Amino acid sequence: MFLASAYRYRGHVLTVLLTRHGHTALSEPDTYLGRRIVASLSDEGRREAQALADRLTGVPLDRIISSPLDRTRETAEAIAAGRDVSVELDERLIEFDYGSWEGLTVAQAQERFPDQFALYDANPAIHHVGGGENGEQAAKRVSALVDDLLSWWAGEGDRTCLLVGHSSINRALLAATTGVPLPDYRRRFLQDFTNLSVLTWEDLDQGPLLVLLNDVSHVRGTTGNTWS
Repeated sequence: MFLASAYRYRGHVLTVLLTRHGHTALSEPDTYLGRRIVASLSDEGRREAQALADRLTGVPLDRIISSPLDRTRETAEAIAAGRDVSVELDERLIEFDYGSWEGLTVAQAQERFPDQFALYDANPAIHHVGGGENGEQAAKRVSALVDDLLSWWAGEGDRTCLLVGHSSINRALLAATTGVPLPDYRRRFLQDFTNLSVLTWEDLDQGPLLVLLNDVSHVRGTTGNTWS
C-alpha cells in the first residue's frame, strides 16, 4: 500500500509504474537480446517477478500493459495473477530493434563493430544500432503510448497503470517524459530486472513527477522507500 503522507496534497493522479522483465537464461553476459531473440525467464527471473508481485500486493492496478515478448509477458502475468485485470500486449513497449547486433554480447559488438559502437556510445538517440532502430524512433513510439494513457486518464479520478518493458525502451520512455535530453537516456537512467520506477501526473500539461527510479529493494530483501 502507499503511505498516505506521500499523497497528502495531491488532486486526481495518474500513476504509471514502470518495470523491466526478470532475469533470463541469456542475460549473462550482458547481451543485446532485442526483439528477435527468444528469451524466457530463468528461475531467478521468476523469483524476481514474484518479489515485485508481492511488493505490489494491495496496490490497485487498473491496467497492466506489457511488451509482447516472452520475458516481459511472463513477468506481467506473474504480477497479474490473482487480480481482476488482464495483461494487455502493446508493440510500443517492445525492446529496441538492434539489427545485426541482436544476440551479440556487448563485448562482441564492441569488438566486431568498433566504429559503430563508438557512434552509438556517443549519441544513441540518432545512431541506428546494428542498422536497426535509434533512440529517437523508440522514444516516439513509446511516447505515443504515454499520450494514450494520459487521454485514458484525462485528469478524472485516480488511475494506476503498470508498464512492463525492457532496459532500453524504458530508459527512452523516462527520458522522453521527464525532459532529459534523449542522447543521455543510457547515461542518466538505469533499469535493472523487475525494478520499480514510478511516474505521477497531476496535470495533463505539466509533465510527470519522477517519484521513484530503479528501486530493487523487493528483490534484495531490503527496505527502500515509501512504496511497499
